Amino acid sequence: MKIEQISKHIWTLKSWMGFTIQVWLVADDNGLTLIDAGVSSMAKGILKSINDIQAGPLQRIILTHGHGDHVGAVKTILSKINVPVYAHSIEIPYIEGNLPYPGRKKAVELLAPSITQPLSADNEGRLQPIGSLTPYFTPGHSPGHVAYYHEEDEVLLAGDLFTSKKGKLRKPIPMFTADMREALKSSEVLRVLKPKRLEICHSSAVLNPEAQLDEYLEKNRS
Repeated sequence: MKIEQISKHIWTLKSWMGFTIQVWLVADDNGLTLIDAGVSSMAKGILKSINDIQAGPLQRIILTHGHGDHVGAVKTILSKINVPVYAHSIEIPYIEGNLPYPGRKKAVELLAPSITQPLSADNEGRLQPIGSLTPYFTPGHSPGHVAYYHEEDEVLLAGDLFTSKKGKLRKPIPMFTADMREALKSSEVLRVLKPKRLEICHSSAVLNPEAQLDEYLEKNRS
């Protein structure tokens, strides 16, 4: 596993499993937040990175969504460190195996019931900050997909909302995306936040991605 500090408070942890898988550690005053947990074989490297960074203990795991390549190491991590796990409330029935993900024949229990807690939301459904991150509901790739914005570092941790190639925005992988039209609609979060850096699970980072948004949407909506 390769670890790289990409901003003042954020590290990316990257593994190669025939394709890139990235998760992120974010430091704040109380310790670390892990965003996504990759596949099961990444658990050892994630735990080692938490110790190597020396930015405090792991406080929580937050998920962009519940696909297997984003929750795979959760069980092993929890066997070593007892921390809460959060995802969007819409995503939890899919994670717990009560509903099949769109396009899949069977529901699969990826995490046992009661492990995953819903992200906090206000009375109007707006997701509330968690640690130093603000969640944004970005459905499409999965029904309850969430991207997390670090305002001070101006970094958006976007899971599978996009892919990229040579620094250019690309759409999420169609085979694994539940609703591409909804995913494209969710990409408007770039216009709202204007992050300096966009981090993506299966691709390299995109700098100043909002500048590419109109071209991206025109290309993929046609």
